Amino acid sequence: MLIDGFDWDTGNREKCKKHGVSTAEIEEVFRSRPRIAPDIRHSITEDRYIAIGRNRESRPIFVAFSIRMKEGRVFIRPISARYMHRKEIENYEKENPKTQD
Repeated sequence: MLIDGFDWDTGNREKCKKHGVSTAEIEEVFRSRPRIAPDIRHSITEDRYIAIGRNRESRPIFVAFSIRMKEGRVFIRPISARYMHRKEIENYEKENPKTQD
């Protein structure tokens, strides 16, 4: 799917920021071919997904997001983002050895 950009507003920007992850870092995750999976537990009112990837400094980041259509264009709407915990990183690297430094 081709994405036209990101859907940011005060709500999702602040929610991501409270975990210390910047909007630029979140956008970097999507530019670096993250692992993406459906987020079935949180997909009650809309389809939600999770992405796991790295920022420029190779720090692993977890992003919850949805896809929004606006005027015929497709946008990623980040819902929440955080840096991954040590055990999550170990599991991620075990499953994705090519992504390690």
